[in-house]
Amino acid sequence: MTAPADKLSFVEKAGYSATDAAANFVFMTMILFQLNFYTDVVGLTAGAAAAVLLWPRLWDAIFDPIMGVLADRTNTRWGKFRPWVLWTAVPWCVVMVLAYTTPRGWSAVPLVAYACITNTLLMTLYSMNNMPYSALGGVMTADLTERAKLNSFRFIAANVAQFVVGGFTLPLVAKFAVGHDRQHGWQMTMAVWAAISLVLFLITFFTTRERIKPVAATKSSPKEDFGNLLRNRPWLVMVSMTFVHFAILSFRGGATYNYYHHYADPGAMFDLLSKLGLTAGPLAPGAPSPGGLSETLGYIVHGTRTDLATSNVTDVFNSIVNMLGTATTIVVLVLSPSLARHFGKKAVAVAGFGLSALAAAAFYTLSPSNVGGMIALTILGSIVYAPTIPLIWAIYADVADYSEWQTGRRFTGMVFATIGFALKAGLAVGSASFLWIMALFFDYETKAPTAAAAIAGYRACSGLVVAVMFAGCTVLLAIYQLGRERTLKMAADLESRRLAARAT
Repeated sequence: MTAPADKLSFVEKAGYSATDAAANFVFMTMILFQLNFYTDVVGLTAGAAAAVLLWPRLWDAIFDPIMGVLADRTNTRWGKFRPWVLWTAVPWCVVMVLAYTTPRGWSAVPLVAYACITNTLLMTLYSMNNMPYSALGGVMTADLTERAKLNSFRFIAANVAQFVVGGFTLPLVAKFAVGHDRQHGWQMTMAVWAAISLVLFLITFFTTRERIKPVAATKSSPKEDFGNLLRNRPWLVMVSMTFVHFAILSFRGGATYNYYHHYADPGAMFDLLSKLGLTAGPLAPGAPSPGGLSETLGYIVHGTRTDLATSNVTDVFNSIVNMLGTATTIVVLVLSPSLARHFGKKAVAVAGFGLSALAAAAFYTLSPSNVGGMIALTILGSIVYAPTIPLIWAIYADVADYSEWQTGRRFTGMVFATIGFALKAGLAVGSASFLWIMALFFDYETKAPTAAAAIAGYRACSGLVVAVMFAGCTVLLAIYQLGRERTLKMAADLESRRLAARAT
């Protein structure tokens, strides 16, 4: 039974979810487009782009534990974690625009330095905002069912933002680029996303509050907190799983962008879009073979003329695939609390990651013209992966509970900060490793993205490599120690301790 004090209102759940929606305007842009923004828009080499992606995220991974110490030791009338959402809101939005601004007339070295500095600042602000925000969800309620519901709200909002980012970023870039160039298009698009993010941050701050406080205000050093974490076996498993999991997201983002733009047949894309009524008609008379569609399409998406140098059929198809996958995820997310209640978070997560591995492997079997299969597998993959999204974050809160259960001290910020370390390190290695694998095994060069070897690499990375990584997550979750019965017992014991503490 959920105690009234642990019951969260609809407004508070929805308000809490707003910041994760805001974060995804940066996160999903980073996952889906950042690698290609640096190579195709800024003009960096593959090696320079890999360095720009790798260093800031590794720094951010190092900074996360520092941020966890700061958050755990923050004491204000608003709580420990909630104030950071407010304090970082405006700087986040300013740097968000700067990170996607390309200085004019700069040579290669200053451009690399500018990209590295702005990306590092953005990742630092991301940590200062998102790590305390994630920890906030662990102290709003102690009830396991309410936590699952809270995380479902959070990731429904996050996926709505992903839907917007995946579906509208490239069309907005194309629209703002008309009469200017693609660099201007990116800058203006990110300004729109930044304005929306600022409003969402403020909504979270004004609608949420922290309820859970440690049973006793015992003092400990960061060294002691970290030492206790090293003895927390569920934490060790989840740190490892998080590293691989988020490496998948950034790796797959770069791989699938190139899969759709260079492996998939644009002629088949155009035919499918025409059947769905999303194009204005056939190609102009005398148009070249399907490989040249990006140069000859005159009308696309309800007959709206677009600038062919900045928008083509692959952009539209890629956006539609992103939107369909995200829309499917949003629908399935609603089922996550019910699945967790019946089968337990661990069982649902293991099944979801295992089936995701099979769906990813199936991508490798598709021919370039089988664009219908690409859409079908995207939807299927979203169905099996969606329930894992909120449950993984609810598991992180269980890991924080386990630390309190073991030691009698609660250091939620440190738990989420170290998880954040693994998350950011995974993102960094995932993005860079895609470029490394392509260069090492497939002779990839940014100036020759359509070479036969490179196209084979996009296909292998999007399918087989991603499948192997999902399988790794499945194994790690299978050995995770906090199953349904143990989690319920732990929650009951902690609630008894808190009631006893209040009584005294």
